[in-house]
Amino acid sequence: MKKIKVLTVFGTRPEAIKMAPLVKELEKNSDFFESIVCVTAQHREMLDSVLNLFEIKPDFDLNIMKANQNLWSITSDVLLKMKEVYEQVNPDIVLVHGDTTTSMAAGLSAFYAKIPVGHVEAGLRTFDKYNPFPEEINRVVVDSLCEYHFAPTETSMQNLKNAQIPLKHAYKTGNTVIDALLYIVKNKEADISKLNLDETKKTVLVTAHRRENFGEPIKNICRAIIKLVEENKDIQVIYPVHPNPNIKNTVYEMLQNRERIILTEPQDYAPFSTLMKKSYLIMTDSGGVQEEAPSLAKPVLVLRRTTERPEAVEYGTVKLVGTETEDIFKAANLLLNNEEEYKKMSDAINPYGDGTASKQIIEILKTVKKADD
Repeated sequence: MKKIKVLTVFGTRPEAIKMAPLVKELEKNSDFFESIVCVTAQHREMLDSVLNLFEIKPDFDLNIMKANQNLWSITSDVLLKMKEVYEQVNPDIVLVHGDTTTSMAAGLSAFYAKIPVGHVEAGLRTFDKYNPFPEEINRVVVDSLCEYHFAPTETSMQNLKNAQIPLKHAYKTGNTVIDALLYIVKNKEADISKLNLDETKKTVLVTAHRRENFGEPIKNICRAIIKLVEENKDIQVIYPVHPNPNIKNTVYEMLQNRERIILTEPQDYAPFSTLMKKSYLIMTDSGGVQEEAPSLAKPVLVLRRTTERPEAVEYGTVKLVGTETEDIFKAANLLLNNEEEYKKMSDAINPYGDGTASKQIIEILKTVKKADD
């Protein structure tokens, strides 16, 4: 039997985390699939840490990251360099993930080459093209051109239907990020003692890095953190700060050397997962964390005006609080001081699956590729 040649493409740390379980599952099914991995390295060091953690060695590394890169350079580099990879590999299917510029450009390049594309984490929407930017348009483009849609939830499936995209192959699978998280927490829990957390205090974990939060929004988030620490003597805040100077400069200027506020470098995935597990409350503008933290029974406050993950809001595992200082403070302060409200969120069911998404996707590919052939 001729093996199905699957080329998996990703370029950022979040993509790598969510695609790693799928790559490992393809490796387990090597009698059926020939698995080829291409990384664009849209992010370099943060991507490499995930590759090392999951022991993935790419077959192709485009290494596109450069100083002061922008959306134009990333898009054009990926579009053109993926053309060369496709011509060399001639895959039966290309798998891309989510909403990054790597996914959009790699998917578009595959479309130009008339190679079927599978979109992992299909169907997410905020219906606001500038929030998040450029992710909302990236995922719309990928959904429009791909052949196979692997949607994490019923809501994302409905979004695809509402968009009137041809859905011959659309499937609800759950989210592969849960596969990754549960594997790491179970098998590779990290030592985070170097962070010097006070075990007697409640830990509030903060991440904020998105483009739409540059400027006044990140200042408001910092003001809310300061107020929370001043009003709650039994908490500590830890904030792994993104290296982008639009975030880093503001955060360090406002929060450095303040009591019970710990600023760190970005954490690799294993220590970050451990940090999530040990935290009491999480405040974030990250998409992945909105999906992951509920599996660890951690309430999440989303530091954005919109979210493409409304299921979490509906199920009560996350709360959308925006970026106004007082709104953030009130929502966090309530959870820190009201056990009933805290329990309501921490006990809510995670809508993003049970950790079997990658296995489901592999079984679907086996079945549909047989049928198509």
